[in-house]
Amino acid sequence: MFSKSCEYAIKAMIFVAQKSDESNRIGIKEIAKGTDAPEHFMAKIMQDLSRRRLIHSVKGPNGGFYMDKSDLKNSIANIVKAIDGDVIYTDCVLGLKVCSEKNPCPVHNEYKEIKKNIIKMIEKNSIGDFKDKLDSARYFLKNNK
Repeated sequence: MFSKSCEYAIKAMIFVAQKSDESNRIGIKEIAKGTDAPEHFMAKIMQDLSRRRLIHSVKGPNGGFYMDKSDLKNSIANIVKAIDGDVIYTDCVLGLKVCSEKNPCPVHNEYKEIKKNIIKMIEKNSIGDFKDKLDSARYFLKNNK
């Protein structure tokens, strides 16, 4: 559904939302560990999210990533679009270039409803919404081994 980069980005944003504020920044090592992601890969993703102003970063010995209240209002769709572009809105699930309503692939009609629900979910939910779910302790972000 989403690229691996996008999955890591969503998990990282939720993790940072839960663990940070303007005075408590989270470093790459902690983000990578907290999301079961490779550190070097996570560093690139976080730099990209910071450049796109979806998260704040501070360089230096007391640096790291953090979110403020306005960042928590970002929808999951903003992250998906920043990392994967608009493919979730436009591309065929089978990767066919000519799939459309007039020329559907074999799964087009069944997938259309699933796709609509996924788009609704990512547009309706914010980082803050998922942070609140984690804070409830009824949900998890990392597999406990």
